[in-house]
Amino acid sequence: MAILNPERSEIHQILNKAKRIAVVGLSDNPERTSYQISERMQQEGYTIIPVNPRVDEVLGEKAVASLADIEGHVDIVDIFRRSEFLPDLAREFDQIDADVFWAQSGVSNEEAYDFLKEKGHIVIMDRCIMVEYLLSGKG
Repeated sequence: MAILNPERSEIHQILNKAKRIAVVGLSDNPERTSYQISERMQQEGYTIIPVNPRVDEVLGEKAVASLADIEGHVDIVDIFRRSEFLPDLAREFDQIDADVFWAQSGVSNEEAYDFLKEKGHIVIMDRCIMVEYLLSGKG
């Protein structure tokens, strides 16, 4: 099936309600987009959970190796990985307590989308969380 994101109004509601964002592929390099966007979202009041097995800490938060290692509820899983990694991440996402699977701009995968939608999950692909946050009038 074709990838259809929720309406902007629903995306804005998601961002208004969310508190904890797990960021898959969050780099500890301040020059990387994942770092810059996560830093801004953290400044806006969101709790950031770095998900990257190659780092110990990012933005003052202890990193975890995988989604399965996160304790407690996650509102949004924001993904900064290449599109071909999305099917495996979708299966991992399905096993945790999280509300929204979000793949950043330029990142999408129909197999992952179809899997997640069939399981009843909210899926957003090929959208920048920071851009959507700014469009919501919050930033």
